[in-house]
Amino acid sequence: MSLPPEKASELKQIIHQQLLKMDVHGRIREVLAETIREELAPEHQQLSTEDLIRALRQRGIIDDVMKELKFVTDMNEMGRTSAPKPSTHFVDREPPVLKKTNIDPTRRYLYLQVLGGKAFLEHLQEPEPLPGQICSTFTLCLHFRNQRFRSKPVPCACEPDFQDGFLLEIHKDSLGDGSKMVDATTMLSICDPVHMVLIKTDTFGETTLVASYFLEWRSVLAAENGITNVAVELLGVGTESKVSVGVLNIRLEMYPPLNKTLSSEITSTQFTLERQKTAEKERLFLVYAKQWWREYLQIRPTHNTRLVKIFAQDENGVNRPVCSYVRPLRAGRLLDTPRQAARFLSVLGHERAPVIGGGGGKQEQWCTLLAFLCRNKGDCEDHANLLCSLLLGFGLEAFVCVGTKAKGVPHTWVMTCGSDGTITFWESLTGHRYIHRPINPDDPPLAEQPKPLYPYRTIGCIFNHEKFFGNCQPSDAVEVCVFDLHDESKWKPMSREAIKSVCAPGATSSVPPFPPLCASTVDAAVTSNEMEVQLRILVSEHRKDLGLSTVWDDQLSYLLSQALAAYELERTTGVSAGNEEFQDAVRRAVPDGHTFKGFPIHFVHRNARRVFATCLRSPFCEEIICCRGDQVRLAVRVRVFAYPESACAVWIMFACKYRSVL
Repeated sequence: MSLPPEKASELKQIIHQQLLKMDVHGRIREVLAETIREELAPEHQQLSTEDLIRALRQRGIIDDVMKELKFVTDMNEMGRTSAPKPSTHFVDREPPVLKKTNIDPTRRYLYLQVLGGKAFLEHLQEPEPLPGQICSTFTLCLHFRNQRFRSKPVPCACEPDFQDGFLLEIHKDSLGDGSKMVDATTMLSICDPVHMVLIKTDTFGETTLVASYFLEWRSVLAAENGITNVAVELLGVGTESKVSVGVLNIRLEMYPPLNKTLSSEITSTQFTLERQKTAEKERLFLVYAKQWWREYLQIRPTHNTRLVKIFAQDENGVNRPVCSYVRPLRAGRLLDTPRQAARFLSVLGHERAPVIGGGGGKQEQWCTLLAFLCRNKGDCEDHANLLCSLLLGFGLEAFVCVGTKAKGVPHTWVMTCGSDGTITFWESLTGHRYIHRPINPDDPPLAEQPKPLYPYRTIGCIFNHEKFFGNCQPSDAVEVCVFDLHDESKWKPMSREAIKSVCAPGATSSVPPFPPLCASTVDAAVTSNEMEVQLRILVSEHRKDLGLSTVWDDQLSYLLSQALAAYELERTTGVSAGNEEFQDAVRRAVPDGHTFKGFPIHFVHRNARRVFATCLRSPFCEEIICCRGDQVRLAVRVRVFAYPESACAVWIMFACKYRSVL
């Protein structure tokens, strides 16, 4: 009897779920634990495969479940090649015991399993999602020692069904750990936490930061059998940083198992010493910062009103020195130039931290880098911190500037100092660059002064990962500021040693390590085609409602690609190229007596319906989409440019050609 592939896949899913309900794998684990405890001598802790199989056979378990286990394994093998999609389930769940991965036996690993969540009370009334229904989802993102992981999305619920395992490599060559197997004592000195960020994605694809948590994993070093279970209470972010949002059940396990575990007294003593050391460093820096601020105020009383930002709150409401939010960051082969980095930042979404209630006040929230990247959007401070980090990685002398824009709105941007003294401002929200030429207020009135093109009005301080300067010039207006950072009468510096004591990597346990950037998972060509097809359908339906027929010109659509590529190149490099060829191609494609109209537009999301609604609000675009005339031919071209972290620049051009009838 042969079944169609989709039916076979559905049948296997049902059997698979039945095995999970019976908890067959849990029974096997219980029998193994009991056998090891009762029948094996303490000195024989290293079990062979034969020992385990013999123990199972004696209990009669193998005869009961061999067929089922073999069947599921077959499905697993098939999944690796054809990856059938489940037809009746939102998430394709597989028992963690059957997952296989290549493990280097000479390395030390931490296996972190997320075994469900509970008490997510905000979703208490969330209805059970129907098969195939689009619903809001939770996604858990992890970072540990330069490794990043992302869970499968699960439907939002009071008890979200997280069933994921992550194999974290504790021992890595790239971090200078050498090639020997580390023991428990050495691992105890590795104070990097597992940073966990919980993201909610709604039905429209909008992301929200739910929680950010630093997991202390080293408790497993003192656990019996090298396995421990912890219930992690997640707290909210921003104004809700003291409110519980839910609990995750987490299981930690060492691979290979430790020959010798530590006592709980040793681990707790280590944690206490680290906390005390961090607290003392932070206390000394706070004393120094207060002294620096007093000296700064004594220079000029008006300094009290300047935007000199020494500390900033992260998403968990923790006050940290601003210099700890910046660090030289290399993008590997994901970004090639500083200008490409600026373009990447400009296509990440801009969103202010949410405020509950009115008043118009701005909620301060400087996100950690992982929270910013996982959400793919943030405030101007998040953009500026990341851009400054990338420019430092490219070898430039870069600083984050804190000041104001028009109407006194607080703002941050990035500044680079050239070796020839050229000062360049980089707007991280748009990717624009501005050369700063200061106005000399002592020049005679008729002397020609440079007209500033940048939107910045005042500047209070600048900083990077190892320097901090407060602006102590008579005026804090950007247009008259001189950026001679060696002149202490213009810029009051902080002690580099003081900054280093709390902001250098590994200086304190409260400064989170920076995660690496991830390559895009978006297939630009496939996404471009999908959006184009959707837009064609939307345009045809809209014209049909107006009583108009729609004829598409594929060749004209193809020609528009040249313009879209040129637009993105210009946004990235500031250089315009290829316009002559595009104009010539259009002239050849549009016959005499016909009119051509085109409308390009840029987005940073991939939602075709939102794109179409936005375009219809433009009278120029609506004129093209609703074009009436003789021999009307329509064209639309979508070009998606993928950047790291699956950020996208989406260029779209609508066009039409028709015979002019007077």
